[in-house]
Formats: sequence, C-alpha cells, structure tokens
Amino acid sequence: MKRFRIPRRQKMFAVLPTMLTLGNGVCGFGAITFAAKVGLAERMGWGKDNTDYLWMAAVLIFLAMVFDMLDGRAARWAKQTSEFGAQLDSLCDAVSFGVAPAVILVKFSANAHPAMPMLAARLLWAIAVLFVVCAILRLARFNVETDEVDTHEYFSGLPSPAAGGTVASFMIAYPEIQELTAGPLAQGAGAWERLTHACASYLQSGLEFLVPMVALACACLMVSRVRYAHVFNQWFRGRRSYQHILTLLVLIAAGFMVKELAVPLAFCAFAFGSPLRAAWSKIAHRSGGEPPPSLPVVGPDPDHDSEAGGRTAV
Repeated sequence: MKRFRIPRRQKMFAVLPTMLTLGNGVCGFGAITFAAKVGLAERMGWGKDNTDYLWMAAVLIFLAMVFDMLDGRAARWAKQTSEFGAQLDSLCDAVSFGVAPAVILVKFSANAHPAMPMLAARLLWAIAVLFVVCAILRLARFNVETDEVDTHEYFSGLPSPAAGGTVASFMIAYPEIQELTAGPLAQGAGAWERLTHACASYLQSGLEFLVPMVALACACLMVSRVRYAHVFNQWFRGRRSYQHILTLLVLIAAGFMVKELAVPLAFCAFAFGSPLRAAWSKIAHRSGGEPPPSLPVVGPDPDHDSEAGGRTAV
C-alpha cells in the first residue's frame, strides 16, 4: 500500500535582516583576507603596503559593526524577528569580532617585529586564541541568558563588537602615527610639533607590545560581569542638562583635533573605563570602612541587534 507524505511547510526567512547579518559576516571574512596579505612578497589587490592592508581590515570590522547595528533594527521594523536570525547573528559576530581581530593582532605584531623570539610568538598566538575563545563564549553566554524583558541600560561584560573594535582601532590610527614620525623634525618646529612627534615615536615603538596587552584585557573583560553602560542611551537618548551637551561638544571637538587617534582613545575609554570605575568604587568603600554595595547582576547585552528580540552588541 502506497503511503503519501504530507509535505512539510517550508520555513520562511526575513530577507532584509538576513542580508544585513550576512553582510556582517562578509565584512569579517574580508577583514581576515586583507590581514592575511600582510607580509606577502607580492602585492595583490587594493593597498600598496602592509599598513594599508591592516587599515582596510580594520575598516571592514567597523563596517561589520554597522551591519550588526542595523540587522536587528530592520527585523524589529519589519516585525520579522526569529531565533534563526539570533543564531545567524552570533555566528557572524564570532567571525567579525572574534576571529578577524585576532588575525589582525597576529599579523600586525609579526609585521612590526619580524625577528620575534619563539617564546614571544607563542605568547602572541596564545593571546589571539584566547581572544577568539572569549568572544565565542561571550556570544554563547548571551544566547542562553537573554530574555525578552531585559532593560536597555547596561551590558554584562564587554560587548564583542567593542572588543573587536578596540583592537582594530589601533590599525585605524596606525597610518597617522607613521605620518607623524616620518622624517626628522624641521628646523624651528614649535613646541606642539615636537611634543606630538615625541609621543608618536614612543607610541609607534610600543604598539607591538601594547596591542596584544589590550587584546588580552579585552578578552578577559568579554567574559566578565562588569557592567557597561549603553553608549547611545547614556549620551544621546532622552533629555539632558546643559553641562552634558557642552561636555559632548567638547569631546567631539577634541576628536576632530586628534583625528584618527581619537578612535583608539574612545574605544579604550569605553573598554577600560567601567572596570576602572568599579575598582575605584570598591577601594573607596573599603578605605571608608563600609562594605561596597553589591552590584545588581544584569543579564547579557539587552540591546543586541539581531533578528530575535532586537539584540545588539554581544
């Protein structure tokens, strides 16, 4: 007797949010591709030297952040949130904000110090692996802990896009640092030119050690429970005082003054500002003889822009 199977209903997926999420993953893969060109004997494709390759890789990571910010908003706008979108978003985030920054870290440090000792090379590789592992754990923790009633005020642990952006931000500023240190100072250079040249020289020579340490700290902060305020909600949403607006304008003006150098400064301020304030608060309470107030345990990033629940910045 012939049996007839009832055809299963084909699953439907949201087109625009899915394409935006995939754009995130494509940018992450593009960043890995450009970073892999560093150190090659033959130049191929865009970019004339290793600095250009690293800069383009960093730009693609920031473009991935834009896609990651838009996909959840598009899903909520179209009312097409789904569990599929949430899982796809986390997979793309693992590539763009976990693997790609780790590859950039390894290629930048190896290019800055070609004669790196074996022990230092192994340590660098271990930091890169730890960064990838912590980013994946951060995303997995977010997926199992997030619910639909989270607030939109704080993140629990450093968001993975912020961690990846912190590492990539140094590659954005690197061409500017090289330009500031190119050639000797002209005769009669002013005090500001001498100061910037000296600072850029020290920074350029120390970046090969600074960037791995920053990546290591970001890896640990991703799996921590340190509270991070939502930047947009903290600075731009709602009604604010006159002093708040004045502070914001001063920060924007200072950013235009230092140009590309403002990018790593801003990302490092966000990444390390919260744990430093938490540590200072504990020290202040202990010195005052009072127990520190217990910080409320918050869930994972409440505003993670994926297709499920409008989640962002895991």
